[in-house]
Amino acid sequence: MSKKTEYDVVIVGAGISGAIVANQLAEKGHSVLILEAGAKKDFSFETYREYLNTYYKNTVKIPNSPYPQNPNAPQPLVTDVGNIEDGIQQFNKDSYFKQLGPAPFQSTYTRAKGGTTLHWLGTCLRMLPSDFKEQDLFGIGKNWPISYYDLMKYYRMAEFEIGVSADVEEQDYLGLAFEEGYVFPMTKIPQSHLDKQLTKWTKNAVFSYEGETYSYDVVSTPQGRNSNPNPKYDGGKGYQPVGAVGNPDLGQRCEGNSACVPICPVQAKYNALKTLEKAVNNGVVINEQCVASQILYDDDTGDIKGITYKQYDDIDALTCGESPSYKEKTITAKRYVLAAHAVENAKLMLASGFKNKNIGQNLMDHPVLLTWGLAPEKIGSFRGPGSTSGIPSLRDGAFRKDRSAFRIEIGNWGWNWPAGSPNTELTDGLSENLFGKQLRQRLLDKVQREFRFGFLIEQQALSNNCVTIDDRYKDALGNHRPIINYNITDHEKEGMLAAKSFSEQFFETIKGENKTQYDSSKGGYIEYKGEALWWQGAGHLAGTHIMGTTKDNSVVDKDQRCHEHKNLFLVGCGNMPSMGTSNPTLTMAALSFWAAENIDKDLTELKN
Repeated sequence: MSKKTEYDVVIVGAGISGAIVANQLAEKGHSVLILEAGAKKDFSFETYREYLNTYYKNTVKIPNSPYPQNPNAPQPLVTDVGNIEDGIQQFNKDSYFKQLGPAPFQSTYTRAKGGTTLHWLGTCLRMLPSDFKEQDLFGIGKNWPISYYDLMKYYRMAEFEIGVSADVEEQDYLGLAFEEGYVFPMTKIPQSHLDKQLTKWTKNAVFSYEGETYSYDVVSTPQGRNSNPNPKYDGGKGYQPVGAVGNPDLGQRCEGNSACVPICPVQAKYNALKTLEKAVNNGVVINEQCVASQILYDDDTGDIKGITYKQYDDIDALTCGESPSYKEKTITAKRYVLAAHAVENAKLMLASGFKNKNIGQNLMDHPVLLTWGLAPEKIGSFRGPGSTSGIPSLRDGAFRKDRSAFRIEIGNWGWNWPAGSPNTELTDGLSENLFGKQLRQRLLDKVQREFRFGFLIEQQALSNNCVTIDDRYKDALGNHRPIINYNITDHEKEGMLAAKSFSEQFFETIKGENKTQYDSSKGGYIEYKGEALWWQGAGHLAGTHIMGTTKDNSVVDKDQRCHEHKNLFLVGCGNMPSMGTSNPTLTMAALSFWAAENIDKDLTELKN
């Protein structure tokens, strides 16, 4: 715990955004402190193994299962969303989120050092150029104050930091552009046997919908996990993969452990601990168990005067009583950065009395429509990363003015997400009195033919999807719990109808068996135009403090500086006015490099 009372920069949050900004500024010679809400954790691999052991022992393998619930820094769980009873969506009354509906918000994040990159899948897609100007092109959503081409330099920086594995030639679609000669740091993760079979079975076939046709092209997915370093990277200098924190010889290559979500056992998949370790070596100080509770500012000038935080005592096994012991302190700096999370940033600003009406609004996710079935032959399910390929042909098109675009993720882990396989298959076999050789044969015959699609549906940024606070709902430390108001519109539901039609035509094309069947009691079930639909959260929380041109339409400007508070910068997915159909972490990382560059310029001018 640092005793210094003033820094050049104080950052709230030690996830990927905070880590990148901290390390970049430290490399430029600025003094940086990070306030992290999570429990104290060192950078040893033995400490990381504590998470692994928790995961192994936990029978419910949800995204946050390796990361114990900390009552002083609580986090949402996917199990907080219950079933539908008498037509009403149920929520766990003890959950961190207070949900007001009408639709369930079904995504989570991790409040620990390293943030949600501890449990992310590792997908590293760039946004499409059209995603930055949806209002201009399609009359929906919002425009960004910057373009894809403005962000290209920072995409490269993010791909280096994360260590993205992909082949440029395969990513050249729907307007995506790369500088001449650019290659990714590492060659693509090999596509699964399933990916190759789907490619073979759909050769020359097309999907038809509303008078238009689209290809079934199966394209490998850029990923933040170690593969073979590309010798052509950086003009022939190559790239050195970063292994596990505390054990760098481990995790130099993906081992196919099939546990990317919720935890990579060897850290071949990138997590922000890797960037944080570099930042600490560059002089960054991390104060853990410090939960920011209020931002102090001058009412007349808007200048931030300090951040008050609650430093709670060490807790045994992350448990404590109803009234945890803590000390309240205030830290000052020349510049402040909120990098907690899209929800946490908004909650903190609201609790501090910020006046901008856009704070907390425009909450987004990717509602994921799930479909599943059996391939006509064994396709090697449950091997390797969760997904190695997708079908991108419906990520963009003129249809976006009428319905949501979607990206199709091809799942390698059978029916694990939608139906709990293989555990459910084992239970079904036992219920049929199958044992020994018969049971094993049943599992091999069925499980090895399973696959599923995840349709990541684009969601517009809308003011009525929002995060708010209420003094009636607080956590153990007396800080506000987020109140979530959330719904999906007919625009997204139209996209779901198209996705369901795609899935049905696909199974017919490959001569497979469509086993998709939705339970009307499950959270996320809806009926639309006579069709049953079922969607889940993707964990892609965005919006809540979006970028824009003025304080009337946004919270921060293109430099990610708060409109009303000139010495405050916000980073993270909360700045994004849209997500398109790409998983947002890579774009968030690119924006963090952009923000760090702008903060450095600001501090340099101040010091001169």
